[in-house]
Amino acid sequence: MLSNLRLVIIVFFLLFLQTATLAQAKLGVGIGTGKIVIDENLRPGGVYALPSITVLNTGDIAAIYNLQVTYHKDQPELMPPAEWFTFSPVDFVLQPGDSQMVKIVLTIPLDAKPDAYFAYVEASPTNKVGGGETAVGIAAASKLYFSVDPANFLSGLWYRFTSLWKLYEPWTTRGAIFVGILLLFAILRNRVSLQVNLKKKEE
Repeated sequence: MLSNLRLVIIVFFLLFLQTATLAQAKLGVGIGTGKIVIDENLRPGGVYALPSITVLNTGDIAAIYNLQVTYHKDQPELMPPAEWFTFSPVDFVLQPGDSQMVKIVLTIPLDAKPDAYFAYVEASPTNKVGGGETAVGIAAASKLYFSVDPANFLSGLWYRFTSLWKLYEPWTTRGAIFVGILLLFAILRNRVSLQVNLKKKEE
């Protein structure tokens, strides 16, 4: 009887320890950049690679993280829509103590209003790996400041072309060279064919 009682006490004690450990486990997030200020004035139609942001898991359980754009309620600057931003990777898993660098691309529409803009680039755990615990109110944010210059539609198209070219170099240059070689080959081939045909006619 006594041994059975001891067994029950041990089982309850182990369950208590397990519950306490689970209760102490927490989600957490940190961000490696407090502020991003773009000094150059950006252009409507432009596509810009912003400084990357490092996201850290400051908690003690693995979680799924992502970035999103948020705003201050009474900010004087304009709010850039979330659709202007592309994050890579979009969602990612971080083990406790791990970090992930996230690339940010800002695409400004051709009809963007010229003015000063502000937003928070906010990192947060969406939920614990395997589900179960949802992150509510857990976030770390970096402040983003930039300005957009005025431009007309045609100049916006030019900025879109040149910024995409710059963003994807050297592949854009390599692609242009490849296309140039193909065109040159086609021209030379047509010229040789024309010369052969002319010789045949003369004979």
